[in-house]
Amino acid sequence: MSDFPPERAAERPATYGGPGWQARDADLATEIAQGRLWHPCGCGNEWGRLAEVVISQPGEELLFDGPADRYLMLARPDLPRLRCQTAALVQLYQGQGVQVHLAQAASPPPNFLFMRDLFWATRQGVILARPAAQQRAGEERHAALALAKIGVPIIFQPRGTATFEGADALWRDEHTVLLGTGLRTNREGFRQISGLLADMGIRAHEVRLPAGAQHLLGVLNFVDHDLAVVHGGRASQGLLGLLADLGVGTVILSPGRELEVGLGMNFVTLGPRRLLMPSACPGIETILRAAGLEVLAIEIGEYLKAAGGLACLTGILRRE
Repeated sequence: MSDFPPERAAERPATYGGPGWQARDADLATEIAQGRLWHPCGCGNEWGRLAEVVISQPGEELLFDGPADRYLMLARPDLPRLRCQTAALVQLYQGQGVQVHLAQAASPPPNFLFMRDLFWATRQGVILARPAAQQRAGEERHAALALAKIGVPIIFQPRGTATFEGADALWRDEHTVLLGTGLRTNREGFRQISGLLADMGIRAHEVRLPAGAQHLLGVLNFVDHDLAVVHGGRASQGLLGLLADLGVGTVILSPGRELEVGLGMNFVTLGPRRLLMPSACPGIETILRAAGLEVLAIEIGEYLKAAGGLACLTGILRRE
C-alpha cells in the first residue's frame, strides 16, 4: 500500500488510520456495564442484591465407580435426587429475581458441580480458576466454555505453578479483597491475582487458612458491608483483627455438627442481611435470625455428600 502524504490524509483508508477510523473510547468495565459487546457481569462486594449466577447441571459424570474419596467427595450423590434439588434451587433463585445460567459440559470431572470454585467475577471481567487438586484439573476449560457461551469476558487465568479457586476470594468493597491461601490457592496464585487487582486499584489482603479448611468461604462469609459470619474454630486472631480494622463486625459460630457436617455457614447472601442456607442447620439458623438476619432455607443433602454446600455450587456472576 502506498504512503499517503499529509496533504492527502483525507484519502487514507480507514484501516490505515484514515477519516473512517473509529477509536475504541470506552474502557472494558464500561463496555461490560453497557451490555452490548459483553454480557453484563461483575461484583464489587459480597452482599449487594444477587442478580445473576451460574449453576452446574448435574450429569452422568456423577455415576462414577470406586471410592468417593478418590473424587474429593464424602459419598456419591444420588443423581436423580441431586437433580431434583438442583431444580428446586433454580426455582427458588428465580423466585428471588436471580437470573440462573445452567452450565452443561461433556464429560467433565465430577466436581464440576461446584461452580463457585471455578471463576471469580470482577467489574472488569471474570478471573478463571486453576484448581489445585489433580482430580479437578481441566474443569476450568469446561467453565471457560460455559462463560463464553453466556458472553462473559475472561480476563485472566493463573499461569505457571499458580493455583487459584474462586471461593478463596471475597470482596470487602470495590477497593478491597480478602484472598485466602492454603490448600486450594497457593502463594504464587496470590501473587498473580493480587498483582492483577493492584493494576485495577484494588488491594488484596492475604488470609492464611488453617489445615482442614477448603476455602476462605468456609471461614468467612459476608452478609453486609459491616457484618460477616465467621467459623469460630478456623478464624485466626489475625483475620478477626483485619475485619475489625475494616469496620466489619462478626457473628461467630462455634464448631459443631451443623457447622462441620451440615455446612451451615456455606450460605449465599441474597442481599444486605438476607441469605439462603441449608435447611438441615436449625441451630445456626436460630443464631443468624437472632443477629437480625433474614433467612431462607433449602434442602441440599445430596450436595453435602459431594463435600460442598450452597455457596460452593453457586457461581456468582453479578451483584448489584
